[in-house]
Parts: sequence; C-alpha cells; structure tokens
Amino acid sequence: MKSASSIVAICIGAVALASPQGLVGEGEGPAKQFNGWDQNGDGQLVKNELPPALQKNFTRVDGNGDGFISIDEHLAVKRKSRNPSQIEGVRNLSDLSYAANENPRQKLDLYLPDSHSAEEKALPVVCWIHGGGWRNGEKTNGQRIAGLAASGKYAGVSIGYRLTGEAQWPAQIHDCKAAIRWIRSHAEEYGLDSERIAVWGSSAGGHLVAMLGVAGVEEGLEGDVGSDTELSSAVTCVVDFYGPTDLLRMNEQGSTMDHDATDSPESLLIGGAIQDHPGKAQGASPISYVSDRAATSIAPMLVVHGTEDPLVPYQQSVDFHEALVEAGVSSALVSVAGAGHGKGFGPKVQAIVLKYLAQQLLSEDGETVDQSLRAGE
Repeated sequence: MKSASSIVAICIGAVALASPQGLVGEGEGPAKQFNGWDQNGDGQLVKNELPPALQKNFTRVDGNGDGFISIDEHLAVKRKSRNPSQIEGVRNLSDLSYAANENPRQKLDLYLPDSHSAEEKALPVVCWIHGGGWRNGEKTNGQRIAGLAASGKYAGVSIGYRLTGEAQWPAQIHDCKAAIRWIRSHAEEYGLDSERIAVWGSSAGGHLVAMLGVAGVEEGLEGDVGSDTELSSAVTCVVDFYGPTDLLRMNEQGSTMDHDATDSPESLLIGGAIQDHPGKAQGASPISYVSDRAATSIAPMLVVHGTEDPLVPYQQSVDFHEALVEAGVSSALVSVAGAGHGKGFGPKVQAIVLKYLAQQLLSEDGETVDQSLRAGE
C-alpha cells in the first residue's frame, strides 16, 4: 500500500468513462460548445446560431422567453441531460462543502457504488477536475467519475473550484488542494482509502492536476481553505489531458488564441497580461516546479495531448514530459496524431487511462509507457 504522502491525484477532465464514445468530443464540455455556437461573441445565442438540428429546441431552452439563450440556460439543460446520479449502481452525494462555507463553487460531488459501505474495504478515489479556461465549466459533468464508481472498484469525486470571474490565482489550486484534504479527512466516514487518491483533468483541469502533482507541499499554494489545513494535499499520480504547463511560452509554440492578450484565459487567471507579469505566470506554470525539487516529491504522470491542438500547443505537454523525465519523475506521454483540443481521442486512449488507473490504484501489473496513436484510435 502506498504511503499517505503519495496520494493519487488523477484529475479527470475530458473522458466519459461510462460512455461508449469514450474520450471523443468531450473537450471542455457545454461551455465550449456554447462559445463555439456564439458566432458574434456576445455571450448569448439567437436561434440561427444553433446548429439546424437543434433550432427546434430553442424555445424550450430559452427559459425566460427573452429571445436569447444565456450560458446559464444552456448549462441548466446540459445538467439535466447529463445527470450522473442516473447511472445504475451509483450513489451520488452532491454539493458537499470542502471549504466549510456555502460558496457553490467550493463544493464537490461524491460517487459511491451502491453496494459499498464505510465498514467495508476502503475504496481508492478518482477525482475529476473540470476544464473551461478557469472561467467556465462545472463539477456536474461527473458521469465520468460515476462510471468508475459503477464498476465497484473506485469511489469518485468531482471537484468544483472558484473561477476567474470570482478569484484569481492561486485561489484555484487552493480550492483543489482543500478538496484533496477533505477527502483525506472524511475517508473513514465514507469508506475511502486516503492513501490512494487520483486526479484527472483536461485543459484548465489538466493544468490544475499537473500543479497538484508537482507542488504537493508547495509553500504558498496550500492556502487556508477549509478546516483540514493540517492534512497533506500530496498526490500519487496525475492524468493530465492537454493542460497548459508553461504559460509564458504558449504563443510562441503556436495557437489560434492570443494567450498574451489581457483578456486571454491565462491572463485572467493571474490577474493581468501574462507577459507583463512573468513572475506570476511562472508561479502558475507546472513546469516551473519540476527542476528544483526531488523526484520523489513529484507524482507520477500520464500526459495525453493531440498534436493538432489549436488552443493549448502540443509542445506544452512535450516539454513538460521531458522535464519530468529529466528530473527522474515517472512520466508517460501519449501523443494523438491529428487530434485537436479534446477531439479525436478514441477508445485506445480510454483503455490506456483505465489501465494506468488500475496500475496506480489497484496495484495491477504492468507499466504505462510513451505511445503514439492516431486520431480516433
């Protein structure tokens, strides 16, 4: 059994484990879908901005009848259609506060197998941290975690965190670390194994899980959120799906987005244009924490990225992986040729992730190594 200092933090960001589609097309979820349809970028949808097949649903989604669909109306419909509590064999305990307050962003959803009781053998935990550019997204897409819980082998946690419209860095990592500490604090109550916790995330969620992995005990990143501040937020392993790892280099590595702009997701994260605040940007970059610490203090990583990602350059994951390996950290890079930002990830990617989880959390034999796949495989 792994020590408590090696808690698994696998942030699950973009993979629908309970879905036959696997990883394909999950990306950043409903918020990204909304932004893609919002052709004029005004933050609301008119009927002709929807795909033709969905225009018939406009009136139903436009709940207040003002002639526009807001992001809140869009997300409300998505929540109803993706309710993970409907997965057979899974018990959902939603909106548990890890911050000892009533902030709806500082809560988590816990998924347990119906057959599990706290008195039984403690279950390893797989956590999901959503993406959305640190400014969108919700914990309610926990069907990924619920699918794992349905297997009876894991408990699942979907973590919410404060978005940049409410708070800037390092509030986001403070929240995620508080959630990990909460899991440890409540392990006995819910029958969880506090020595086996995994986190998995995509895009912004991938960034946050990578930070959990490289800065498990980093002074200044722990924060004082919640009532369990004496506990460790260290993690055992990370599954990072195309997360930004070096904020200052994103533009030079090629992207359809101007990451240096004052209104870019990265600039909004740190509270100013990243090139004007290089110290803050480096402090929010996982790669900055790799070379100056012992390899044993950094969690093993599985890094997955599409080579044609138009938003987060593929080179971000290549450089991060190479830095981890050079530092002596266990890291495997899965490159998906032709895949984009959460698009083109096929069943082989899903199988690799599931095997990695089993190796890290269930002590199954084998080792996950670097692999190159084609989009859709």
